[in-house]
Amino acid sequence: MPTPSLLAVFAHPDDESLSAGGTLARHATAHARTAVVTATWAADTRRATELAEALRILGVGAPRMLGYADSRVPPSAPGRQRFLDAPVDEAVGQLVAHIREFRPEVVVTHDVYGGLTGHEDHVHTHRVTLLAVQAAGLERLYPDAGEPWQPSALYLATHPHSAIPVWGGHLAPTGKAMYSVPDEQVTATVDVSPWLEQKIAAVLAHRTEVERGAAPGLIAGLSAAERERLLCTEWYIRHNLVSTVAAQTELTA
Repeated sequence: MPTPSLLAVFAHPDDESLSAGGTLARHATAHARTAVVTATWAADTRRATELAEALRILGVGAPRMLGYADSRVPPSAPGRQRFLDAPVDEAVGQLVAHIREFRPEVVVTHDVYGGLTGHEDHVHTHRVTLLAVQAAGLERLYPDAGEPWQPSALYLATHPHSAIPVWGGHLAPTGKAMYSVPDEQVTATVDVSPWLEQKIAAVLAHRTEVERGAAPGLIAGLSAAERERLLCTEWYIRHNLVSTVAAQTELTA
């Protein structure tokens, strides 16, 4: 069975490598169409250049950027609104256009918490993606965004409670809260060990974040064994998509 095409939607440059780098590399290695949409940062910034390098390492196509400002770094997109402040309908419409143009079978994004850190841009990306995936298949929504296309599956990148002891030793000193889900809510556990070197190289390609001591900087300072413990597994929750046609049939029966 061929590996399905995959479109990942994440908030910031580096989220794609940290949350789903192994899965992206796995799909690309299997010659599946694979791409990443990033909600924040302008295309002419250093972080966009780093994103392009990370995607090259993972074997994914060129960056697709919505171009909004990072909620905590307004200069990330001069002249553009913060992603959180932009009209939801506008952001959903832009993402619908990417979904309809790329026509993925699978979409991946942040979970409802926005991942371990609960960053507000991550949470907002989750909400916008859920709306866009549903809207993309409806011909009367965003008619100027291309021919309707309904992805078959939506997966939310997450961390189970059982992973927190591994991550906690590294993140606890930062004082940040860590968000995880009960292990039984995880529906896909992916061993990305064969693509671990690519994933780590992609994470470290985000040199701005390495330099400022964010998550890529944390990983840069770890031993090979510690990197493997943190990054060789990726977890997802499959979000059930309701067929619009089926739902209408039930309501009118």
